[in-house]
Amino acid sequence: MENEQRFQRIKGGVFLATVAGISAFIGFSATLAAAKKTDPKYFSKGLHSSAELADAGAILALRALGWGTLYAITGTSCLCYGIWKLSGATNLKDFRIRMGNILPVLPKNNPPQSRTEFSGLNDLLTYLSEEYGKKSVDDK
Repeated sequence: MENEQRFQRIKGGVFLATVAGISAFIGFSATLAAAKKTDPKYFSKGLHSSAELADAGAILALRALGWGTLYAITGTSCLCYGIWKLSGATNLKDFRIRMGNILPVLPKNNPPQSRTEFSGLNDLLTYLSEEYGKKSVDDK
């Protein structure tokens, strides 16, 4: 039973990593294509006219992406590891229980106190704008 749960979690993690990787690749490709379409001369030539300083736009973009990725992964990893160590948890289940005790409990909305079904986005936005107006008038 526990092996099945572990396998499901691994499959879920692989799926999320795959989706994130594909999304990042598509976003980066779209950005490069837009930059090349906007100014193809400087995209292939580089920003500087001298031979020593001339880097192609793609190389500059890849370098910036690499450093940004490194900073994002390192910063997030350090933040998560620090929170993990400060909590004193030994495993994920212990961490979940400790965070559940620290964080506030969300109130149950059963039965729902407001609408939950909308015919479309316009209906939802109209409802939200009307409810926001009621809340601000009631608060005063």
